Amino acid sequence: MWNDLPSTTRTGASFSIFKKLLKTLLFREPQKKNIFLHVNDGSSLQSLQVVGGAELSDPLLTFGSAVEVTGTLRKSPHPQQPVELGADQIHVVGECNSVDFPFKIKERHSLEYIRQLPHLRCRTNVFSSLLRVRSEATTAVHSYFKSNGFLQIHTPTITSNDCEGAGELFQVEPSGPDFEEEVNFFSVPAFLTVSGQLHLEVMSGSFSRVYTFGPTFRAENSQSRRHLAEFFMVEAEISFTQSLEDLTKVMEGMFRSTTEHVLAHCADDVGLFHKHVTPGHRVSPEGQKCPPYSKEMITYSEAIDILNRSSENFTFPTDWGCDLKTEHEKYLVKHCGDVPVFITDYPYDLKPFYARDNQDQPKHTAAAVDLLVPGVGELCGGSLREERLSLLKARLEDVGLEEIYSWYLDLRRFGSVPHGGFGMGFERYLQCILGVNNIKDVIPFPRFSHSCLL
Repeated sequence: MWNDLPSTTRTGASFSIFKKLLKTLLFREPQKKNIFLHVNDGSSLQSLQVVGGAELSDPLLTFGSAVEVTGTLRKSPHPQQPVELGADQIHVVGECNSVDFPFKIKERHSLEYIRQLPHLRCRTNVFSSLLRVRSEATTAVHSYFKSNGFLQIHTPTITSNDCEGAGELFQVEPSGPDFEEEVNFFSVPAFLTVSGQLHLEVMSGSFSRVYTFGPTFRAENSQSRRHLAEFFMVEAEISFTQSLEDLTKVMEGMFRSTTEHVLAHCADDVGLFHKHVTPGHRVSPEGQKCPPYSKEMITYSEAIDILNRSSENFTFPTDWGCDLKTEHEKYLVKHCGDVPVFITDYPYDLKPFYARDNQDQPKHTAAAVDLLVPGVGELCGGSLREERLSLLKARLEDVGLEEIYSWYLDLRRFGSVPHGGFGMGFERYLQCILGVNNIKDVIPFPRFSHSCLL
């Protein structure tokens, strides 16, 4: 907030201004001669102290009320704050009954408690800090892609595709008296998107680097701390590549750049989480807990070997060909020194139809890669795409999707190029850098099974 003030103010010179502040009153501290208010407009974790004469005292000046203050901004005599506002007038714009207000002054409220109040939790320090971090991280993601030659594509929210092929979809149907029960509005089944990847692949035929950043939806019947029905995905597609290393470079570059930006612009907000919410958690631009380590890259087969040689009693099997679960991912990260880990070359049958066949029988793997990070597990997932028409056609026939995805085959028939891409769960990224355990605490309005408040 103080960065917006004139330089003369920041250096301490007193001067008079006519300033109106519409802010939330955080604290009222009455004394014999003066009253002290702590107000905040959401631009910073730091509040502005307002000092007024006793004659400005008003019984409506309560914790949580909104005020408009006119006065003189001046150097503060206290070393912990550069300036304060000497109030000439204080007007209560919005009253707040502090008895009924669910947040109490000087009380520290848990994330679980404020999660029950999605319409009010942005008023707390911890959640306003989260929203500032989220905003800066969003800016940083866009900045990274723009500075690295990517074109942003607005992929559709409503689609007829099931990108992952998992069937966990929300179907879109019209509602109202003008629509009969069995009328199909789009003439084909339509769903909320689970990924923008296929639409990015369309665009990669014209642009060498494209990305999208927007909401995605999964109808997973789960209320666990890892699942949301609506969340945000960062997805990118790169043309003219036959190397997983090209994908991992972009994943790493995006992570480093975004984290550096967040730490530079939201140091106080990140510090609040690391001090009070997740004590002991620290993160570097490399995505590692301090002190810094180097990243690791292993194959799926090597990962399975590590799991089978461990003394851990895993809940899920660790046979070659099984899907890695969260417990496996976290163990692998810990085994490698609590550093980001790239895992490559997954079993072919585990990956969707578009993943490139490595043709490495007898094990038979796909050119796919996941990025695992401390505290979260999988953060990014990607693959090279199958550009060979005959192999792609055979795979679609095997899974019974050749007719539905005939347009996808056209992309290979008409001037196709080798390409690949990945997606990153934005909320998982925020969990990683802040150390937040529950994904519902890093999104403004969480939607999940049996819960859609507001």
